[in-house]
Amino acid sequence: MENQTKSIDRTGNLVSILVFAGIVSVILVIALLNAPTMGGPRVMASIDTYLSEVKQTAIPYMIFAGALGVFVAFFAVRELRKVWPNRKHRSDFITGYAFIAPYLLVVLTFMIGVILFAFYISFTNYDIFTRPVWVGLKNYAKAFMGFVDPTQRDFLQSLYNVLWYTLIVVPTQTFLAILMAVLLNTPVRMKQFFRTIFYTPSVTSSVVITLIFVWFYLKAGYVNYLVESVLGWIGVSFSGINWLGDPRGLIQLIVQAFGGTIPSAQWYFRGPSIAWMAIMFQNIYTTVPTFMLMFLAALQDISPSLYEAASIDGANRFQMFRKITLPMLRPILLLVVVLGTIGTFQVFDQVYLATQGGPLGTSLTPVYLIFTEALGINGPITMGFASALAFILAVIIFAFTFVQRRFLERGTEQY
Repeated sequence: MENQTKSIDRTGNLVSILVFAGIVSVILVIALLNAPTMGGPRVMASIDTYLSEVKQTAIPYMIFAGALGVFVAFFAVRELRKVWPNRKHRSDFITGYAFIAPYLLVVLTFMIGVILFAFYISFTNYDIFTRPVWVGLKNYAKAFMGFVDPTQRDFLQSLYNVLWYTLIVVPTQTFLAILMAVLLNTPVRMKQFFRTIFYTPSVTSSVVITLIFVWFYLKAGYVNYLVESVLGWIGVSFSGINWLGDPRGLIQLIVQAFGGTIPSAQWYFRGPSIAWMAIMFQNIYTTVPTFMLMFLAALQDISPSLYEAASIDGANRFQMFRKITLPMLRPILLLVVVLGTIGTFQVFDQVYLATQGGPLGTSLTPVYLIFTEALGINGPITMGFASALAFILAVIIFAFTFVQRRFLERGTEQY
């Protein structure tokens, strides 16, 4: 028995060394494939030229990847050592990781490796075609230069825009989704037909929907025609609005109605522009049906006995909704609010197709700004700066999600 135990220990030590070396090697190879180098046919001509370029530009990156590989390998070996003496646990451990190994390799190569690459170049000046130059936190500081330099306020403007977007779109789409779900959960005729019709906008391509709304919002489009027709019936004259080209803000319009004005230096007091509110309306139209379906599924899981008991106690419909329906919907409410918030911070395709960030930056979003900086749409390629903006945006989304979970997650365990 003692000899058998020693044999198992020796085998375990050997396997641990092989696993440790294997994990470190895999992570180094993945890092090598994602190393930030100068692009071009000369560098990519052969393995030797590529490795030579890595030595010139990516040694700190490879050192960081190696340290990460040692860290991951250490914990992997520690878990392996825990289960190695027990044959069944050892077999389950090896079998499980053997099955997920292909998935892990894909994720490490095309997700984790790319994230590490982006994180590294966020500290450099990098335009893909030349070697990255280390600049430290300069890119992160540049993102907030708008506080002292009005000419570099694009990122702050984009955050300001998505803040209004979140404050208006998320509560509105959540409220409408709950309302539509409750209506479609009642016993009405042709219920399946109405569910299909209401859900249609969500299954349509966002590109197609955006192009349709662009046509609607033309100065000679259907929106102006409809508003003009309705107001004409009550004797009010209306001049067509360039919905996607009007930079005037909502608060600015209210102030102007009372004879006031907001100077351009105080742009942050003007509120969401007409163009931005037009895009908000489109987003609400296309996202409400998806969230409606989530709420509808949750409503059908609520036991009818709860409503029967409340009815016997004399509760009316509003009281049932407030005391039974809403509390039971809290888990889905949390999901919808979190998904809605993340979606509003990641708005891109509507802006790209409809306004390109205009007019005057009033529909600029962080993701669209990252896109233009990374590909050099409005100037030179600044991949390092774009990566820094992406990580700042990720931190902001995480912070908002964390706060929302802290406030909305209480009581969800009752579901």
